[in-house]
Formats: sequence, C-alpha cells, structure tokens
Amino acid sequence: MNRYPLWKYVTVVLALLFGLVYTLPNFFGESPAVQVSSAKATLKIDDKTRERVALALQTGGITDSGIFLDSNGVKVRLPTTDAQLQAKDLLERQFNPDPADPQYVVALNLLSSSPRWLTSLHALPMYLGLDLRGGVHFLLQVDMRGALTKRLDAISGDLRSLLRDKAVRHAGITREGEHIVIRFRDGETRNKARVVLEDNQSDLLLADQGEGDDLKLIATLKPEAIKRIQEFAIKQNTTTLHNRINELGVAEPVIAQQGADRIVVQLPGVQDTAKAKDILGRTATLEIRMVDDTPGALEAAQAGQTPFGSELYVERGALPLLVKKQVVLTGDRLTDAQPGFDNQTHEPAVHLTLDSAGARIFKDVTRDNVGKRMAIVLVEKGKGEVITAPVIRAEIGGGRVQISGRMSTMEANDTALLLRAGSLAAPMEIIEERTIGPSLGAENIRKGFLSTMWGFAAIAVFMIAYYVLFGLVSVIALASNLLFLVALLSLLQATLTLPGIAAIALALGMAIDANVLINERIREELRNGSTPQAAIHTGYERAFGTILDSNITTLIAGIALLIFGSGPVRGFAVVHCLGILTSLFSAVVVSRALINLIYGRRRKVKSLAIGQVWKPAGAGSATAR
Repeated sequence: MNRYPLWKYVTVVLALLFGLVYTLPNFFGESPAVQVSSAKATLKIDDKTRERVALALQTGGITDSGIFLDSNGVKVRLPTTDAQLQAKDLLERQFNPDPADPQYVVALNLLSSSPRWLTSLHALPMYLGLDLRGGVHFLLQVDMRGALTKRLDAISGDLRSLLRDKAVRHAGITREGEHIVIRFRDGETRNKARVVLEDNQSDLLLADQGEGDDLKLIATLKPEAIKRIQEFAIKQNTTTLHNRINELGVAEPVIAQQGADRIVVQLPGVQDTAKAKDILGRTATLEIRMVDDTPGALEAAQAGQTPFGSELYVERGALPLLVKKQVVLTGDRLTDAQPGFDNQTHEPAVHLTLDSAGARIFKDVTRDNVGKRMAIVLVEKGKGEVITAPVIRAEIGGGRVQISGRMSTMEANDTALLLRAGSLAAPMEIIEERTIGPSLGAENIRKGFLSTMWGFAAIAVFMIAYYVLFGLVSVIALASNLLFLVALLSLLQATLTLPGIAAIALALGMAIDANVLINERIREELRNGSTPQAAIHTGYERAFGTILDSNITTLIAGIALLIFGSGPVRGFAVVHCLGILTSLFSAVVVSRALINLIYGRRRKVKSLAIGQVWKPAGAGSATAR
C-alpha cells in the first residue's frame, strides 16, 4: 500500500544529487582576478592575447591560479588580493604603454573558486546583488525631449529632401519647439505639399496656419510615433549601457528600465565610482567617410607627411588606412543594423537601414565612387577607429546597405551591435548615486545567513518535538527543499539580494506548512480508527488537494509580483515562485519516499511515531509516540 516503485526512488535520489551538485559552488566563495578586454572595436581578444597575458605574468614573477578566455576577455585567477593588484599594474603597463591611448581595459574582477569538475558541469554560484556584494548604484534620467528633438531635426532634413525630389517649392523649413513649420507663398503649393507629406510621412499630423502670402503647414508627431521614439530611446540606451559596462568586468550588472524615462544601473563589486560614471556618460558617433586611395598618399602618411584633408587610421588586422576627413554620412541617419549573409557569396554580412535623407545621400555617394573603398568610423572621446572599410561594388539605393567581405559571423554580429547601439539615442543625466562598501555587503550576507539558519533551526526543533519521527522526516524534506531552491537559483544564474534572502526564509515557513497538513491528516485518520498503513496512505492522498490549492493561490500572487514588480520586488518574486514549486516536490514526494522506506515494507505496524494522538472517549486505546 505504501511502497513506491523503483523509478520514483531513483528520481528522488537523482533530484537530491542534482541539488547537491549545483548548490556546492556557493560554498567555495570567490577568488580575486584580473580581466583584460578590448578597449577598441577593431581589436579582438583571442588565444594570442591569452598567451601574451601568461608570458607577462611569468616574466613579472606573479603566480596565477588559472588563465582562460571567454566572451568578455582574458581572465586571470590569482591567489591573493595583493597578487591581484600587482598583476593589474603589470598588465596595465604591458598592454597600455601609452596611457593617453589605451588599447585594452585591465579591470579587477572576482571569479568563482569552484573546482574544475564542478565548473565543467556548468555548476556556478549565484551572483550577489549590490546590497550583498557592495558596489555602486546609479539612477539615470533619459532626456525624452532631447530624443524627440533629435528625431524632429532628422525629419526636417527628410522633408527638405522629399519636397525637393517632388519639385514642391517652399519658403523654408524650421523646427520650432516640438513642431516643424513649413512656409509657403500660395495655397496651391501648400496643398500639393500636404498630399506629398501624407503619402510619405505617416508619423506626422499636419495642420494649416497663416494667411495671405505667409502660409504655413505645421507638422507634429502623432502620439503613437512619440511613444515609439521614447521606447526606442530607452531600449537603445539600455543596450549601449550593457556594452559599455562590459569594460568594467562586472559579473552581473543590473540595468533595467524604471518608469517611463529612467534607467537603473547597479554594478556589484565596483568601487571606482569615477570610472563607472565616465563609462556611463560616454558618447559615441558613427561616421561614414571615403578612403583616400591617391597613389603614394598612404606611404607619405606613414612617413609622417599626412596629406591635407586626410587622417591615418589602423584597419582590422593592423593594416594602415588613409581616410578622408570629410564626413559623408553620420549614424544619425542609421535606423537599424542586423547581421546576416550575402545573398550571392553567402559570406557573413551586416545589413543596414537608412532613413530617407540618408538613403538619398548614400545613393549619390555610391554612384559616384563605384570601385572605391568606404570607411565606417566609430568616433569615441574624440578618437576614431575604423570598424570596416568595404569596397563599393555598385550604386546602392533604397536605404538598404550591405557591408561584407573578410568578416566572420561573430564579427558581423559585433559590427551590427556597434552600428546599432554605438551611441546613446538620447542624453542621460545621473540623478541619484549611491555607493555600498564591501564590508556592509559582507555584514548583510552574515545577517541574512543567520536569520535563515536560526529560522530553520527553530522550525526543526518544533517539528521534531511535536511530530517525533514524522517531524524529523519533515525537517529532512525541508532541507531538501532548501537544497533544490539554491540549486535552481544557481543554475539560472540568478542574482541574490536581501529581498531574495527574505524570500528564502519565507519559503521555508511556507514549505513546512505542507508537512504540517500531512501530519495532522494522518493523526486525524488514526483518531478515526484507521490502521497506521491506511492512515499514511489516506493522509498523503487527501492532504495533497489542500496543499495544491493553497500553493496555487500563493503562486498567483507571486506571478503578479513578477509581472508588475521591478527591481528588488521581482527578485523576491522569482525566489518566492521557485520556492513554491520546490516545496511541492519536497513536501509530498521526498517526505513520502522516506516514510515509505521506514514503514512501507512492514506488514504489521502497531503504532506510528507521530506524537500523541488523542482519541474520543471509548474509541479504544490511544496510538502514542
């Protein structure tokens, strides 16, 4: 009656092993490390960089605990913080001999100290949030008016090009606040212009104004267009911040939208506020220029005699490239950039989309420069770097541009990302700044751990004292629930914060409630005269419905917090929802597996160790502990 089939026991054992393996990394802590990453888009980090780092450390007499390459750069694990600081200074000197023009970013970092066999199983510890690890917190205000102004300025240029192409004469186009004013000298021309704009500019609302020979057409953005521009500004700024913060070597930054026009940035483990503010406030622009292919000009530039109107750059692969200073097109005209493949050669490529004015300019430039090279330059902090310099094969119209040639799939993805999010879509201002020291984070961890430990101990003492053996089984099931919860959080690489610790403590209290319902149901069956084996079977079967109903209602509340909450509230909701799911498995499946092991193979069970069972008078002898 109370026996599990073998596959259920195997499932429970495998689940416990899974929980143990993915929980273990959290007990090994973190070791100091140094991260070397690229400071320029054209500079790639590869195995040669890793070998160069190893050679530099060996020459400097610094012993490391491991050097490896990942998507963020080369990371060096070191035995002590003193060795970490020495390694950072050494690598900074080796990789950036010119401090005014750094080629690499050398940043302090922390890496998991888990053994290699755990790391090979992708068993990694949970990330610690700002309140547990220390770091900096910024609240950024996005200038939505600036985003709209930037878009209106671009539209003004588009309208000039459009009316010129359609041979519609106007007396001037200006932006006045949040409106675009187009002046005309007669009503017929204004009506013609209105028809042209309605057919080609669906985002604009048009209104007539003025009289006599001072007629105006007032264009304003539609509400849905304004909302779309603002959403794009937030998304692009968030993506750009993600790219920039990678330079800091932050293990798990939190970059999230707050409200309609704010972005929260939390950088756990970062104590250099000045450097963080510098990276967050950095501006970058994209420029398209022509390559100066005049015979002998490149050689003269390399000799120190750069021709007037040109600049010397270094292309991918450390090849010198002479680029004209005249800017053909800027990134303001770029609306999208996506990686893909060339339809003819099937090589990796980047597909660009330009607005109407950009498409017209690009068409004219490519028509006049077929067979010549065109350089795409990313200018940051006043310094430019060539991302790629493709050859113009034919006139390109329609605003769809393809960049291809000597490019891998990863490089196509990186280039598209740089072109798409190389600059901020709207200005931002830091309106709140906080720094949390690592000592305060360590104190928060200690207090959170103690609160969870003492809460677990109090529950364990009560359950064993009140339900004896069944209470002990409940405590073991509760421990397995904690094991499963931490393992899932580690597997999902969740960020643990103080609200998350509170959710773990709450999950323990809610999880034991299911075992209380089961134990009390078994007691009730014993009071009604059921045999011990029948009481166990009926107790688990009938209590399950109540447990499921109560957990589903609590899960609904957790999902609501997850959907509508933000920041710490969402972190609490994630742990809360996972805790409910693990408690269902541990309280019902794991605890019953243990009870079945203890009582399931006994043919005759005279009593159950479940504490004192009181029976009504005349109901027979009491079943005691």
